[in-house]
Amino acid sequence: MTRRELVLGSVAMAAWGAESGSRLSVEGYIFQQYAARQKKSLGEALGEVIPMARAAGFRNVELNQAFFAGDLRAKTLDLLHSNGLRMPSVYVGGVMHEAEAAAKTTELALEIAAVCKPFGCTGVVNNPSPKPKGEEKTDAELALQGELLNKLGGSLKDAGFELRIHNHTPEMVSGAREFRSTLRTTDPKKVAICLDLDWVRQGDQDPYALLREAGRRVTEIHVRNAKDKLWLETFEDGDVDYRRVVTEMRGQRQTPLIVVELAWRDNTAITRGLQENLTLGRVYAERVFGVKA
Repeated sequence: MTRRELVLGSVAMAAWGAESGSRLSVEGYIFQQYAARQKKSLGEALGEVIPMARAAGFRNVELNQAFFAGDLRAKTLDLLHSNGLRMPSVYVGGVMHEAEAAAKTTELALEIAAVCKPFGCTGVVNNPSPKPKGEEKTDAELALQGELLNKLGGSLKDAGFELRIHNHTPEMVSGAREFRSTLRTTDPKKVAICLDLDWVRQGDQDPYALLREAGRRVTEIHVRNAKDKLWLETFEDGDVDYRRVVTEMRGQRQTPLIVVELAWRDNTAITRGLQENLTLGRVYAERVFGVKA
C-alpha cells in the first residue's frame, strides 16, 4: 500500500467509527456493463457509477480487481471515501488449478485485500478461472485446485480475511462436479462459500439443494434473478424463489453477506436508469431478506 492509500483508509475508518455495518451490499459488475453500454472505459464512468451505489441507498459495495488496476486504484479509493461506502468484501478472480498461475492469483488477492481492509473488508471472493472452450478440469487439476485454495485461504486467514469461493456455470457442469469437489477437497476452516444462486439455476442445478449441501460454509450469497433464464433489469421475483432461499437459510442457520448483483443480457429489456434499478433491487432485497442497507 502507498502512504496515500494508508491515509485514505485511516480517515475512512475514523469516519465510520464503531459502525457495525449492514449485511446487504451491491456488486460492481453492473458498473462495468453500464460503462460498456455507454461506450466508455471503466475509468471514464467511475465517477458516475460509484456514487450511484450510495444514491440508491447502499452503504456497502463489492468491487473486483478491475477497479484497482493501475491508475484506477487511487480514483476508486477516493470515490469510496467521498461517498461514505464500505467494502465488506472484494472479488479477486484468477486461475487456481495451475501452481504458477495460482501463485500470481494469491499475490494479487493479498495485495488487493490489504488495500481494501481499511474500508471494512474481511472477505475475498474468488471464482477459480475455468479452462478454455468449456473444457472440464481433470480430477488431478481439481485435486491440485483444492490444495491451492487451501493455501490461499490460509494466507488470507493469517492476514485477517476469509476466502469465499464463488461459482458461475462451469462449476455446475456434470452434476455440479467442480462445486462439490471444492466442498470435498478444501478445509472449512480456510475456505468458505459465496453461492451465486442465479448462476446455479443458469447451470441447471438446484440452488436450494446446494445451499443445504454447503451448509454453514455459505458466508456470502450473490443474488440476481431471471425469467426463463433471461436476466431481469433489477432484482425482483423470477426463476429463483428468494423467499424459499430465506427459509432454507434459516434452516441451515446461515447469515451470509447478501450481495445484490445486477447483470444484463443483450436482450434484457432496460426500461429504467441504472440508479433506479439499483434502488428497486435494494428495496426488494430488504423486504425479502428482512435486512437494511
